[in-house]
Amino acid sequence: MATDALGNPLYIEITGGQVHDSQVAKTIIENIEAESLLADKGYDSEKIREKAREKNIIPMIPRRSNSKKPNPELDQQIYKARHQVENIFARLKHFRSIATRFEKLARNFKAVVTLACTYIWLKLMTPERSTK
Repeated sequence: MATDALGNPLYIEITGGQVHDSQVAKTIIENIEAESLLADKGYDSEKIREKAREKNIIPMIPRRSNSKKPNPELDQQIYKARHQVENIFARLKHFRSIATRFEKLARNFKAVVTLACTYIWLKLMTPERSTK
């Protein structure tokens, strides 16, 4: 999942339970416009870093502890915002059908997640109701 700087959903890609999220990282990078890519150590791959650089996105991915390569691109202050992606997963799990994965087909599950993301965006766009 890709989010904006405030943690609002931008792009969703559904994978099987046995597939690591990094397998669809290239697809996500191709479908977003961003200045930087914040990801955890699970995405520490030169292929992912190169794909991001091809789109002029700065990869802010920490190196694994056993890596010998330097990581000059990593800005710790910007990297702290990575929790925004985790927060959107927590917000999506408030929807019961997503948390329990009622939908077994990937296309149906993606439709439900898209609907939930739309609801999250609509709540942002609705003006606050006054309590007069």
